[in-house]
Amino acid sequence: MVQKTWFPASLEGSKVVLRRHAPGNVAAFQRWYADPEIARLARYQATPMRPDEIERFFAARVVGPDALAMAVHEKATDRLIGTCAFSQLDGENGSALYHITIGESDAWGHGYGTEATQLMVDHAFGTLGLHRIALYVFEFNERAIRAYRRCGFAIEGRSRESIWRDGRWWDELAMSLLESDWRAGRAARGDAEPGATVGGGAGGPQEPVVAGPSDRLRRTIGRWR
Repeated sequence: MVQKTWFPASLEGSKVVLRRHAPGNVAAFQRWYADPEIARLARYQATPMRPDEIERFFAARVVGPDALAMAVHEKATDRLIGTCAFSQLDGENGSALYHITIGESDAWGHGYGTEATQLMVDHAFGTLGLHRIALYVFEFNERAIRAYRRCGFAIEGRSRESIWRDGRWWDELAMSLLESDWRAGRAARGDAEPGATVGGGAGGPQEPVVAGPSDRLRRTIGRWR
């Protein structure tokens, strides 16, 4: 079982704050994933998720014992606007798959998803010592692709004509970001090194990191197993 000590209580940016999900957030999930536009952008199926499917997904993948999901809150108002998560963690190879949904449509186009993704990426590489983060996105989701590119993700492949939407076939794109890409991007922007702590974050115990990335990754793997 994955221990949640690998994630801090919160990750804070200038626009959003990421926190662990509370059980009451299921009401927002029921609304978001019943939206046909969310289904169009995120699901292989053309129809939205059923209420019972959403409940099972939320229990297992969002607040379950193995869940690695964070709620996205608008910092100025503390409003819950979305969710982001890692899945398919591979401790031996230091890789994970990334997912994000900004469920409130009036929050689209304001940079919230970009900042949430950057916070997750910075934590994964800067604190946990991961090596690679991957994701998949439909090629017609141009807004998401632009956000991922701003965070340093690059297209590395495509599944040709794998999704039928809007009366035509579209490719599904595979994108990835390596720790070396992330570090080079930070250097180019002149960013300071992220805080080197593992664990509790705000209000929780912290463990100083004094070792190199390989030792930090081994320490992280121990938490996953």
